[in-house]
Amino acid sequence: MFLESARHPVNIGHLVMGIAFLGLVAVWALIEGDVVGGDDIRWLLPVPWVLAGLAGLLATTRSVRDRAARARTGRQQADSAPAPTDATTEDPDDTTQGIR
Repeated sequence: MFLESARHPVNIGHLVMGIAFLGLVAVWALIEGDVVGGDDIRWLLPVPWVLAGLAGLLATTRSVRDRAARARTGRQQADSAPAPTDATTEDPDDTTQGIR
């Protein structure tokens, strides 16, 4: 079986929520480690959601672009396929016609 690509499709929802979860864990670790405190927490909490949203937008854009490229390539391959030739058609320039 021939596989077109070794990559499997990414579930964008899972990607976004995974990045958000990891970001929130990182924020929690920074708060618990007393690296960040006070008013800095207020600005740090939205960062995981913004990064996750950006990752979702990039993944969506890439998947749409890849699908469009695949569709374009498929059409070009179908259009550029040689026309079937008829085996009974004789070439008028063939000088070996009488030899056959």
